[in-house]
Amino acid sequence: MQVEFTEFVLGRSHALLRFAYLLTGDRHLAEDLTQEALVGAHRRWAGIVGEEGPEPYVRKAILRQYLSWRRRRSSAERPVAELPDALPGAVADDAVGRVAETDAMWGLLRTLPRSQRAVMVLRYYEDLPDAEIARLLGCSASTVRVHAFHALQKLRAALVPDRVAPAPGGRR
Repeated sequence: MQVEFTEFVLGRSHALLRFAYLLTGDRHLAEDLTQEALVGAHRRWAGIVGEEGPEPYVRKAILRQYLSWRRRRSSAERPVAELPDALPGAVADDAVGRVAETDAMWGLLRTLPRSQRAVMVLRYYEDLPDAEIARLLGCSASTVRVHAFHALQKLRAALVPDRVAPAPGGRR
């Protein structure tokens, strides 16, 4: 069984690490989650190799580790070596602009509650249907849709901060 586990890790670890990174937005935390999930899978290897293979089990383990309450406090702070320099009036080329937009989107995703972020990653990056997301999260498909709705609402509000809220009664 050890050879099969090694082959699985060599063949699928990059995809698993990518999945963990999409959830966390942090390379080091993603590596930790992936490693912990693989350690758990190794302990139970004989019992998890089935029709679908071990990957759904390991992905669910990564997701559970991400959603775990034990990691919430440790993942809130992000140390940086230096503060970024702002260049007032500087015009960025397309590549720099795309990187800045991607970084801004990751920053917005990090502001979402864990369950909403998990739904967004599973829905838009992993392209899973609501029923499968619900199965992975242990909730109903309607709860998945509610999480997606609130996450999209929060992201839209952050992207258009000067949007005027309608006055009571529907008038602006």
